[in-house]
Amino acid sequence: MPIFTPQDTSKQSAEVPGTRTPGATGHYRQLGYMNGLVDHIREAPEIKTVHELFLHAVAKFPNRDLLGHRPYNSVTKTYGGYVWQTYTQVIRRVDAFGSGIMHLNEVILGNTQLNRWSLGIWALGRPEWYISDMSCNMFNLMSVPLYDTLGPDAVEYVCNHAEIRVVVCTANHVATLLRNADRWPNVKAVISMDSLSEGSPVPGSTTAANILRSWGEERGIRVYDFDEIERLGQQFPRKYCPPQPEDIAALCYTSGTTGQPKGAMIHHGGMVAAVGAGREAMQMTEDDVLISYLPLAHMMGRIVDTSASFYGCKIGYFRGDLMLLMEDIAELKPTYFPTVPRLLNRIYANIVASTIEAPGFAGKMCRRAVAAKLANLKAGNGVTHPLWDRLVFNKVKMALGGRVQVILTGSAPIANEVMSFMRIAMCCVVTEGYGSTESLALGTLTFPNEHVPGHVGCPRSGIEMKLVDVPEMKYLSTDKPYPRGEIQFRGASIFTGYYKDEENTRNTIDSEGWLATGDIGIVDDRGCLTIVDRKKNIFKLAQGEYIAPEKIENILTARCNLILQIYVHGDSLESSLVAISVPDPEMFIPFANAIAGTQVTIADKKGLMALVRDPKVNAAYLKALEKAGKAGELRGFEFVKRVYLTFDAFTVDNGLMTPTSKVRRPQVREHFQSQIQDMYKDIHSTAPVSKL
Repeated sequence: MPIFTPQDTSKQSAEVPGTRTPGATGHYRQLGYMNGLVDHIREAPEIKTVHELFLHAVAKFPNRDLLGHRPYNSVTKTYGGYVWQTYTQVIRRVDAFGSGIMHLNEVILGNTQLNRWSLGIWALGRPEWYISDMSCNMFNLMSVPLYDTLGPDAVEYVCNHAEIRVVVCTANHVATLLRNADRWPNVKAVISMDSLSEGSPVPGSTTAANILRSWGEERGIRVYDFDEIERLGQQFPRKYCPPQPEDIAALCYTSGTTGQPKGAMIHHGGMVAAVGAGREAMQMTEDDVLISYLPLAHMMGRIVDTSASFYGCKIGYFRGDLMLLMEDIAELKPTYFPTVPRLLNRIYANIVASTIEAPGFAGKMCRRAVAAKLANLKAGNGVTHPLWDRLVFNKVKMALGGRVQVILTGSAPIANEVMSFMRIAMCCVVTEGYGSTESLALGTLTFPNEHVPGHVGCPRSGIEMKLVDVPEMKYLSTDKPYPRGEIQFRGASIFTGYYKDEENTRNTIDSEGWLATGDIGIVDDRGCLTIVDRKKNIFKLAQGEYIAPEKIENILTARCNLILQIYVHGDSLESSLVAISVPDPEMFIPFANAIAGTQVTIADKKGLMALVRDPKVNAAYLKALEKAGKAGELRGFEFVKRVYLTFDAFTVDNGLMTPTSKVRRPQVREHFQSQIQDMYKDIHSTAPVSKL
């Protein structure tokens, strides 16, 4: 089980004396690290690269389980329980696969560049993802994740920009890669993680594998199974090509809301520094079990899995379907659950419905239990209770398998009430982190024994932070009672720049190594950071007030469980905001049925359309947004005055969302232009007429 370092929550970080400069605060560091930041793994200072990290783990935990998955039985059409591969078994596969792709590159494809070339990985998390990535670390190649939801335009750009030669992918992407071969001329081989064999075909028939190989030959791309490459590596074994700390381990492309993706260069030394900093606050052990469902194309999932490897943990991958994730969790019974607020919001809503909102005696008892534990938490007395846990919460914990000791949330804000409730309901540590791809998911993190919600903690042990003035938004480091400004980070885990992109690199990281996040923060008297605004994507309303729509969207989404997606719109010609919102069907349908007096189901497309067009439902939804805005302490001009409801979701396929779930604002504005105009017309028509 995780081992936590006791922390004093009353004072968590402070400015390093003598570091203040005009227009900025001093450099905040976590107390205990004021004289120096962590840039390595302290118990193993000899480790400088992920290559060395994995070899260290294999030597320490040779016979312990590392990677687990649930195999699919094509006969019964069911998934079995988790099956595991030990550290020794995994490194044998890494050696074989790595040797195979090196032989493929040099001998079969005839490339003269033997290392530091790019291998694309296009899949959700699974053992083959880990083995492909670790093979790159062992043979000094650059892994380049292709987001599973990337559209063809972004895939084309990344493949060409990173000069990807070989793509490892799930079988469903093989045809896409072959069909569009002319769009990525550098790609010369595709390796399917799934078997392409159909078993023993009828004599004289042609297998799907042979069809794909023949098609690939026509398109100039060789097609292989994953196990074929492993057998090739066993036949032609290679010695490792150990990387240096400054070598690139991965190119992680951040997909922005406008423009082409940017390839963040992630170096081996930075990855090790991130693992080392994480280990300062919480040490996982070989008894811990991690549920891995976060995209490994994102740094949060990548760092968590890399850290788990070092600790000797078991990493159990989900089946790839978020709708079945809770079943995977029940089967795996993890002790460590890294997640995102959207999922925690759903878990929270389901638990609330079955406990404090339950009718009769059960609901009454649950309300007393929650009130008692929240008061206990607020008093700083922890997340357990001898009576109420036995009567109520030991059963509630089973929603996550019953053994979870740590929940880590990040990537978006989480509502205060959700954070506090999850702490007392799951009887475990719930921490909230803040970071980005460019900081290798490191930035700030709440202490394990924190009981005050509403902030994202203090700088990690390997990070220092400062706030820089943003005068056009009236955020200043001299503000009272607490300094405010753009959050900037510096440390050994910070990336060194964007691949082949000097301009964006200069705009993001300065000559002293400070990473500009684009987020606005405030540091309180305890040294804790709260995100209050967003520097980018801001605009003025007609009355001159600055609006950061992403901040408003985050606040509303975190506090209103009716929302699946929301886009907040305004411009300098209007004095108020409007919104386009996609309701969450699970929560919206019973909500709307109760208002409209209907019994619409999710399968009734015509009935759903009638619900979102019902004026009474729209008014109630707008009221729920108002309530969420008040809970999130929005200012008067930040409240949405009209909302258009639709089940026309923002997706990568329709161009309204990036692969990292960010709204493409110009595209959404254009797509819903007529609805936005209609909402403003309605506002103008109902506005009171001023008397002269």
